[in-house]
Amino acid sequence: MPPRRSSTTAKDAAAAARASVAAATPMTAAAVKQLIKARVSAALANHETLRNSTNVHGEGSHNSDTGIRGTVRTPRECTYTDFLNCKPFTFKGTEGVVVLSQWFEKIESVFHISNCAVENQVKFATCTFLGNALTWWNSHMKTVTQDVAYAMDWKALKKMMTVKYCPRGEIKKLEIKLWNLKVKGTDVASYTLRFQELALMCGRMFHKESEEVEKYVGGLPDMIRGNVMSYQPKMMEKAIEFANDQMDQKVLTITERQAEQKRKLEFNAGNNQGHQQQNKRQNTRRAYTV
Repeated sequence: MPPRRSSTTAKDAAAAARASVAAATPMTAAAVKQLIKARVSAALANHETLRNSTNVHGEGSHNSDTGIRGTVRTPRECTYTDFLNCKPFTFKGTEGVVVLSQWFEKIESVFHISNCAVENQVKFATCTFLGNALTWWNSHMKTVTQDVAYAMDWKALKKMMTVKYCPRGEIKKLEIKLWNLKVKGTDVASYTLRFQELALMCGRMFHKESEEVEKYVGGLPDMIRGNVMSYQPKMMEKAIEFANDQMDQKVLTITERQAEQKRKLEFNAGNNQGHQQQNKRQNTRRAYTV
């Protein structure tokens, strides 16, 4: 044991000697600069680690530099008031298939905007029912109980309402209207809107988007149909955009032609009036001569 103690003491003495020598040796400017750079880098790395820890852990983390706990906000649950503030459409059950489709789209948009929870979607949506639709829904709740009715998901409610308010006979009538739909005059915008409304409810008519595009182009007037067909659009968006551009050009050309014809008529009318006045003066001179 005594030799071991002396060995440890010798090592400590050697380390102390080396430290004293190092302390006595003056540091160069390059060494000082390198030491400062290393300490700054270590401090920045430590700060970044603490900041990331605060962002990840939220309220459970603590920033030692500022002493402030980090917070992560979670979205607030949608209330019925929040849902109504997004102004959803009401549905009476007597407006027809197109209005039902528009109601579906608006309600789904409100779900997204208000961040409505899945378990509240049917409850909030059915609160917009009025008239016949409200009577139908109340009867359904009596049949299956209120809890079961509100437990269904949104897709199930949409399917049930489609069966109720979109009978096969009504869909058949809409398909006939869509098949015979044509542009009236040059009003491509109204034609496009009506086509999209009918196509939304007559989805079984078109198995591919190309078939829907073909039917849309077929309803355009002769003055632009050929150009749109030559363009060969593959999507409805492109077909609609190109058809409107073509019609705008045609209308502009027609307007310019009408203006040119009007100028010519006014010019010819002015010349005729001048000739009439000249003939009148000549006739007057002849009369005086006689």
